[in-house]
Amino acid sequence: MTAEAMMRSAIEQAEQVKGTTYPNPPVGAVIADCDGQIVGVGGTQPTGGPHAEVVALRAAGDRAKGGAAYVTLEPCNHHGRTPPCVDALLAAGISSVNYAVSDPNPAAAGGAQRLTESGVTVAAGLLAEEVAQGPLREWLHKQRTGLPHVTWKFATSVDGRSAAADGSSQWITSEAARADVHRKRAAADAIVVGTGTVFVDDPTLTARHGDGTLTSHQPMRVVVGMREVSPDAKVLNDDSNTMLIRTHDPHEVMRSLGDRTDVLLEGGPTLAGAFLRAGVVNRILAYVAPILLGGPITAVDDIGVPSIGHAQRWRFDGIVPIGPDVRLSLVPG
Repeated sequence: MTAEAMMRSAIEQAEQVKGTTYPNPPVGAVIADCDGQIVGVGGTQPTGGPHAEVVALRAAGDRAKGGAAYVTLEPCNHHGRTPPCVDALLAAGISSVNYAVSDPNPAAAGGAQRLTESGVTVAAGLLAEEVAQGPLREWLHKQRTGLPHVTWKFATSVDGRSAAADGSSQWITSEAARADVHRKRAAADAIVVGTGTVFVDDPTLTARHGDGTLTSHQPMRVVVGMREVSPDAKVLNDDSNTMLIRTHDPHEVMRSLGDRTDVLLEGGPTLAGAFLRAGVVNRILAYVAPILLGGPITAVDDIGVPSIGHAQRWRFDGIVPIGPDVRLSLVPG
């Protein structure tokens, strides 16, 4: 297998554990033996558990000696809840380490230098863009800014309507698109909606498998607004934890979620407009169905754009067909 193929296997491991490693980053690792054959794979375990390199090394056993490691993030060089991953790599006799992204955290960085000083061949930057825009997107944003990464997710008809004129919205998009949304939820730390959405739709805001059962990880549910939420609302059931934030200020919401990393904004057009006006949306995920609805119910309300010259500019960083629908990913232009 090529080095790129090894790293893509590590990326797959990182994607599989995304949502379960908070507050640690979702990292994947692959160990290849001296003949270039994969002998161990792993992803970072929940807090207090082993990091990706250790999981992969344990799977590889003695076959790791003289082999190579492929890791999505620079191996850590500090002792937190677990020992440094550099120690495990050196003890296993790894001869070379390829990693995608350097660790921006000063407390954990320095792994590459220590490995090099110990005689290990180290190479950085392998598929760095795929990792930075993939499993580590939200974590790297948090490291850079100290703020949660916010993704506004919504479903819409091709003419930009989030519901028909009578208010009905189930289901605009296909079962395949809805399954993709639940995978995104299962990888998130929190889901934010407004009290209006709770009042009108009474959603549970959980992540579920295709058969309706709950996934092993459930994001915290966050309800924003001044209206009281009925104690019988589904969002207050025992499926997950729920936070009620009495405010209309997106910046105050961000401060309340300051210890989170990956936040999904799933509110209606009013809440979406407020977050866009405040400039706290870092990514847009639009699930667009090939239907026309017309009518007055749009995906977003006023975002403070008085003319075309003041339009918010975004650029596509992904266009993916999902069943009959299309998932559009956009980041600020």
